[in-house]
Amino acid sequence: MYDTIVIGAGQAGLAIGYYLKKRNKAFLLIDKGSEVGESWRERYDSLVLFTPRIYSALPGLPFHGDEHGFPTKDEVVAYLTKYVETFHFPIRLNEEVKAISKVDNAFLIKTNRDEYRAKNVVVATGPFQTPNLPGFSTNLATTIKQLHSSQYKNPKQLGDGNVIVVGGGNSGAQIAVELSKERETYLAVSKHPSYLPLVFLRKSIFWWFDKVGILKATNHSLLGRLIQKKGDPLFGYELKRAMKNKEVKLKQRVISAKKNELVFEDNTTLKVNNIIWATGFKTEFPWLQIEGVFDQKGKVIHNRGVSSIEGLYFIGLPWQYRRGSALLQGVGYDAKYIVSIINERTS
Repeated sequence: MYDTIVIGAGQAGLAIGYYLKKRNKAFLLIDKGSEVGESWRERYDSLVLFTPRIYSALPGLPFHGDEHGFPTKDEVVAYLTKYVETFHFPIRLNEEVKAISKVDNAFLIKTNRDEYRAKNVVVATGPFQTPNLPGFSTNLATTIKQLHSSQYKNPKQLGDGNVIVVGGGNSGAQIAVELSKERETYLAVSKHPSYLPLVFLRKSIFWWFDKVGILKATNHSLLGRLIQKKGDPLFGYELKRAMKNKEVKLKQRVISAKKNELVFEDNTTLKVNNIIWATGFKTEFPWLQIEGVFDQKGKVIHNRGVSSIEGLYFIGLPWQYRRGSALLQGVGYDAKYIVSIINERTS
């Protein structure tokens, strides 16, 4: 019987592991990946974080390098690997959870390789699990190359002709700018992008966010609610410059598709050869077979990651408590709180 089992050994799971280790209780991290940091390894080759190193570290280990510089995905992988080597967490890789149920006062965790029992379970799989594709994407001709942004690695994956990136988040913007250097590129968004600089007066914009309290704004505070309503800006001006130079052409929200065309909200159409769907993810837990975990919309019922089921916790959800709850920058704060609750309830 384990005291705590953590599902997922990405940044959220590792942050939980850091605080669990301080308690000297038996715990285990389970991850379906074959290597630490696998989700980062699978991201697109040119990915650079918009959070600087000073705000991309997990508790207990600084992210070495220029603290106001921006790490690449390979640097993040190296950092997470070093984190595990530094703290020697008990991790089982290549192990996928198939079912979690509650039996008496303990959780039964069944994987593809074994069965475990634990007093507590922390779900740390994060929000980036199942690609969210519009249903009408299946209406398009099979000759069109379609990739979700999680599948995109570099421009070599695409066929000849133009490309449209659908989705106006930071990943979609970075990918569109990269593709525009070698082919006709469009970007479809639901609202016109807003921008913030990555660096202001020689310091990261996140340093300024920290100083004025934006990073500390909670999900239910007035500031937090305003930020959630407004949505994330694009960090940096690369897309703005590409649009000004007509290297990236902006289109309105995609509303339907037929054969080799996309239809936009203004009723214009575009014949396309390649599509990158930067349309986000669905957060799904089909293996969590416990009643009362989700509301009618399928969202987790929780308060700061503490679920309505005794002993069941979540970490890494978007705006779980603060803006950075799903990012490297914020999981440490949530992990410390969740482990403190586990400790209180166990004591």
